[in-house]
Amino acid sequence: MDERYAVDGTVSSVIFQNEENGYAVLRLVTTDGELITAVGCIPFAAPGESLVLTGGWMTHPQHGEQFKALTVERHLPTEAGEILRYLSSGALKGVGPATAQRLVDRFGAATLQVLEETPERISTIKGITAKKAQEIAAAFRYQTGMRRLLAFLSRYDLPLSLAMRLYRRYGMEAVDAVQENPYLLVDEFYGVDFSIVDEIALSRGMDGGSGRRLEAAVLYELTYNLNNGHVFLPRDKLVAATAQLISCDSGAIEIALDNLIGRGAVVAQAVGRVEGCYLRRLWEAEAYVADKLRQMLSYRPDPGRSIPRLIASIEAQQGITYAKGQRQAVELAGQSGMLLLTGGPGTGKTTSVRGIVALFDSLGLDTLLLAPTGRSAKRLGELTGREAQTVHRCLGMGWSEETGEVSFSKNEKEPLEAEAVIVDEMSMVDLPLMRALLAALRPGCRLVMVGDPDQLPSVGPGNVFSDLIRSGAIPVVALTEIFRQAQQSAIIRNAHAINLGQPPALENNQGDFFFLCRRDPHRLVETVVGLCRQRLPEHMGIPQGQIQVLCPTRKGPWGTVELNRALQAALNPPAPHKREKVWGDVVFREGDRVMQIKNNYDILWEKADGTAGAGIFNGDVGQIMEVDPSGELVTIVFDGRRTVYTADLLSELDMAYAVTVHKAQGSEYRAVVLAVMRCAPSLMVRGVLYTAVTRARELLVAVGDDSAIRLMAENDRQQRRYSGLRRRLLEG
Repeated sequence: MDERYAVDGTVSSVIFQNEENGYAVLRLVTTDGELITAVGCIPFAAPGESLVLTGGWMTHPQHGEQFKALTVERHLPTEAGEILRYLSSGALKGVGPATAQRLVDRFGAATLQVLEETPERISTIKGITAKKAQEIAAAFRYQTGMRRLLAFLSRYDLPLSLAMRLYRRYGMEAVDAVQENPYLLVDEFYGVDFSIVDEIALSRGMDGGSGRRLEAAVLYELTYNLNNGHVFLPRDKLVAATAQLISCDSGAIEIALDNLIGRGAVVAQAVGRVEGCYLRRLWEAEAYVADKLRQMLSYRPDPGRSIPRLIASIEAQQGITYAKGQRQAVELAGQSGMLLLTGGPGTGKTTSVRGIVALFDSLGLDTLLLAPTGRSAKRLGELTGREAQTVHRCLGMGWSEETGEVSFSKNEKEPLEAEAVIVDEMSMVDLPLMRALLAALRPGCRLVMVGDPDQLPSVGPGNVFSDLIRSGAIPVVALTEIFRQAQQSAIIRNAHAINLGQPPALENNQGDFFFLCRRDPHRLVETVVGLCRQRLPEHMGIPQGQIQVLCPTRKGPWGTVELNRALQAALNPPAPHKREKVWGDVVFREGDRVMQIKNNYDILWEKADGTAGAGIFNGDVGQIMEVDPSGELVTIVFDGRRTVYTADLLSELDMAYAVTVHKAQGSEYRAVVLAVMRCAPSLMVRGVLYTAVTRARELLVAVGDDSAIRLMAENDRQQRRYSGLRRRLLEG
């Protein structure tokens, strides 16, 4: 939608309206008498309302041309007949056709003016009580405020979807709040880029050196860097980055920072030789995690029975003999309140976890198995033969539309009933989630944390698993022995070679690890498509749905964006029986594999057994089952959870035939096709290659430039994450 157009018309009918986010599909009669379909965020639209829409035309596969509105200017009807039609449509809560008729009969063309300015006059109409008059007036004021808010957002080309969130938080004062302080839109809850908000504020006459602007810039830098994994920033780096962001003198930034510290919005604390500056909630989370861990470490469980004797019994039952490291892990889990279990592929982590579960059962402990993502939880359940669930679901995660904050129903006041908790894929757990988990553990609950420290760290802030290991404060069992059966796997051998800084063996294709040299991006894409479409399904017996393409980068002629276009065309081509929905540059088609790319706590889902819940999260992969005939509803199934997306939510989806290595964390696939060429230096590192290789369970085919693969294996450069958790535990 490169070119913008304007459309002026009157709402004829409302085809679809989502009251939660304001998304609507309307039939509009233009001033030229043409009947068109318009879509976009137009809350509470009703027949008779006049709209001026700015946006662009797009073509729906089934329904032809539609106008996608990016900005909206709204005008209520002014003639009695149009007002009657508007009110009779149900646009105003509490007003149906009969009440609408009475209102228009009494006040005529002035009806809406009365509703806004002298609503008490409504109660003079027979059949309308004073209470009902107040309810009608409140509903009209709500819509008036929403129209003002939409007009403001349209004026500055801000996403109209912000309207519902702003109104939920500020009500009738939403426009005034944003006009007074546009920088509130930088908040994580709204997510508007600082540069956009800054331009709005300066255009409205705000002084470039105002304290409000400087403080907003400081908070933005701290918030933005959470995405880089930083829990805090050193004061000098924070000041320098903020000064560069808004081209301001560092002295003024120092003053703004001190003001924020004085108000408690930012917490300054010495971390080693630097003064760390934290957003308050991150400082509180880090301090809480350290304090709770120290409390848990002071607990010494009384097993009541001989642990060695129980382990011998478990070995007999399972028909195995634990290796030294495995036995040590099971024993420590029984003797201490907390344990860190680490190890790469093939080192026996799964056997150890099964042993720990069996030991806890023998001790009569109620044990919970948890993992950070749905896929990792499903895999943990399959490996142990026990139910496992995500940390979020177990803690009863919720979302407040008013505050924009995540909340958990399980906490200090209502802890989990479990007496022991085992968490897998701990490298993916960030600081806020760790805080939430620890808050829900009752005193005396055991905690076993399992993971591979050489995988990529969590997407969110912190380096929790690594910090805990390096602190030395918590018992650690590191499994290093590669078992004979695992040694037969070239995937596992190459993964451990990569971890040692050695390139994988690419010369000789071996069993479950193959390399195809393709140094031209277009040939690489062709080869990947051929592998997924024919070669692996036909020659290796692996269905297309069990093959996952991984790539370090989204960008470029061989990144995931281009790979997804090519794979979709090859694996799920257009067909008369497949309905589609065009959204921007992407065509979503029935049968497509898609991934959620941001946390959405409001999306409702239901399983076949009737279990229902809410929340689809960043990294969840699903399949499009149906695009409804109107093209405005898309049904997707994520690991058995059936959801319905309105068209506006499609911006939160991406194709998932190919995904980045970062997005694949915590997942395991039967077969992985890894596309690798030279890309951004931050991605050409050992951790990315190691994580990619260890995602494959039965087969890995690497396609690309051998020199790039060797460079990644040799490059152990890790981006430093500013975190104080390790030091807090050390200084305990």
